[in-house]
Formats: sequence, C-alpha cells, structure tokens
Amino acid sequence: MSIVIVGGNERMVCQYETICKCHGCKAKVFAKEKGALKKKLGCPDLMILFTNTVSHKMVVSALQEAKKNQIPVARVHTSSAAALHNVLEEYAGKE
Repeated sequence: MSIVIVGGNERMVCQYETICKCHGCKAKVFAKEKGALKKKLGCPDLMILFTNTVSHKMVVSALQEAKKNQIPVARVHTSSAAALHNVLEEYAGKE
C-alpha cells in the first residue's frame, strides 16, 4: 500500500516513514511545499492530511489532486505518531 502524507512536523519525517514501513506501507512525506505538489504526488492508495500543521494552499492543491485521481483522503487534526498509527491500522487493516 502506498501512502502520501501531507503536512506534519519536519523533524518527524523519518519517524512517519518508519511507522508506515512497520504497517507494510511505502510513504512519501511532504511536510513543506517545495515546488509543485501535483507533480510529486503520484497515485497513492491513501492520502493522509495532517490538518493542524499544513498550509491552506497545500490542502487545496492536495485535495484537488486527490479528487482528480480518486484517491481516498484521511484528515487527521494532530500530526503525532499515535494519530498516524491509528489511521494506518484503520486503512491498512482493510487490505
């Protein structure tokens, strides 16, 4: 299962990737917008938005791409490791 994480803390990017790997998922993490997000997203199985730590501009562009490519989106208010574990248990458990 491939996952794109939009938002979160820059210092936790490695931890997010490790958590995803433990759940059998490959992850791309975009904590900050560096260039066009549209070109970098690809077509993941799930997009996770950490809404508390992401700019409105990034949310809008990520949601446009998700809608265009029919990617399911999980919105999580906090960007903690526990919140990511909960989302991955919910979605990765469905496979």
